[in-house]
Amino acid sequence: MKSFATVLLLALAPTLAVAAERITPIADAKRGSMVTVQGTVERITDEDEFRLADASGSIRVYVGPNWVPANEGEAVTVHGFVDDDLGPRELYARTLTRADGSVATFERRYDW
Repeated sequence: MKSFATVLLLALAPTLAVAAERITPIADAKRGSMVTVQGTVERITDEDEFRLADASGSIRVYVGPNWVPANEGEAVTVHGFVDDDLGPRELYARTLTRADGSVATFERRYDW
């Protein structure tokens, strides 16, 4: 029985990895959820914050207390938590992946 479970898990591993990396359109990023979004850095608004846009809309991305590791106009993928406050939606980034495949991981974790 253990070997069957192991084989099943190995067979499903690629599917699970794809599901974990599913790209959510920015307009569909729901408050209080973990999402992965992809888009272009529209504008750097502060040393630790930028605006990310795709065809569906835009969202403010917070990487603090780190510096923004991308440039305006650059295509990036961001994984993080969509703030559930009443104000404008904001994505608290956990990782940012640049077009060249380099990944910035933001060490500071937030208590949600």
